[in-house]
Parts: sequence; C-alpha cells; structure tokens
Amino acid sequence: MRKMKTGKGVLFLVVFLILLAAVILGIYVARNQAKGLGPVEIREYEGVDLSSINAFRENSIKGPQEIDLENYMLRITGLVADSKNYTYDEIINNHQHYKKVVTLDCVEGWSATILWEGLLVRDLLAGAGPLANAEVVIFHAYDGYTTSVPVDYVMDNDILMAYKMNDVILPPERGFPFQLVAESKWGYKWIKWITEIELSDDVNYRGYWESRGYSNTADLDKGFFGN
Repeated sequence: MRKMKTGKGVLFLVVFLILLAAVILGIYVARNQAKGLGPVEIREYEGVDLSSINAFRENSIKGPQEIDLENYMLRITGLVADSKNYTYDEIINNHQHYKKVVTLDCVEGWSATILWEGLLVRDLLAGAGPLANAEVVIFHAYDGYTTSVPVDYVMDNDILMAYKMNDVILPPERGFPFQLVAESKWGYKWIKWITEIELSDDVNYRGYWESRGYSNTADLDKGFFGN
C-alpha cells in the first residue's frame, strides 16, 4: 500500500511540474512575442535620395482631414459617358499601380523629393468615358479645396493619383486616401484628400488659389502669379 501511495505521489509531482513548466513557458512566450511595428518609409530609391514624408509644411486651408474609408467614395462626374462612384478598395484593387520619383516644389520656397505610388489619372477617367468636349479636369477635395488642369495634361502624361509615398500609405496630413502628383506644376496643384474628379468644358475655371491670383497653368518654369 505504501508503494502505491508513493507512486501516485510521484505521478502527481510529475504532472504538476509539467503544468508549471507550461505556464512558465507561456508567460515567457507572451512577454517575448514579436509585436507588429508601424510601416517604415524608404529614404533611397534606385540611387535617388528621398525626402522624409515629414518634410512638408502644413499649409492646407482647413488643416489635416480625417477620412472614414467606410463612407469614402471617389466620384467621376461631369462630361463623361458614365459617371462613376468608386470605393477605396475598388480603386486600389482594380487598377494598375505605378511608382515614380517626383519632386514637389512649393511656392513657399521648399521642396520634397518622394517616391510616389498610385494610379494613372487617365486610367480612372477611361472607365467613365470622357466626352469629346471635355477640356478641363477639376479635382475636388474633402475640405472644399479645388484645382484644375487641362484634359491633355492628364491624357498625354503619366500623372499619378497617389496612395503611397516612400512605400508608406499616405498619412492623413499628406492627403489620405489620395493626392494628385501634379509633376511640373507648383505645389498648389498637388491637391490632397481627393473626393471627386470632374470633367468640364469651362476653360475659365479657377480653383481655390487660382481664384486668388495664382497662375492657373502653375508651370514650374514660370512664375506662380497671374496667367
């Protein structure tokens, strides 16, 4: 009888030690488990040094905008055969993505060279079928800001509507979910928080800063006042 009791005691001790080891191991794993970190921007691409995504001054008309993707829609309107409403996922998943290093030059005297990733504006417009009399593309932002470019500018050039910069999804202050990469144009054409792209025949249309005296063409090789 004593041997049986001793055997049970040893078995109990072994089970207890196994359970204790499992608990200790679980605590160790939980404490040392790798934690997910935020995305890290790249600062060099194909031999080109890139500016930081923080190398921008805050100069929007109403401050950074917070957009709820569950309710977000990008509208393609105006002089098109078929107006479109796209969710963020539809835009990202149903169009070819492109990368390009482009420098933004601001009228305030600073600049930032960034690797932009996004979709070609002309690809988005193609799905809506621009009409022959459309001459101007008007971009509308969530905060009420607007600007415009000629239709030929987006049709004849690889103009991106970006959703990433330096391999990082656009932060809210940088224009999430989409910013226009208006290369060869002054920074006020680089509209952020895009919610609508409208095709128009109004060649006299003037956006937010253009209606306040800034150049409507905004070409970098020219001054940014007048014209």
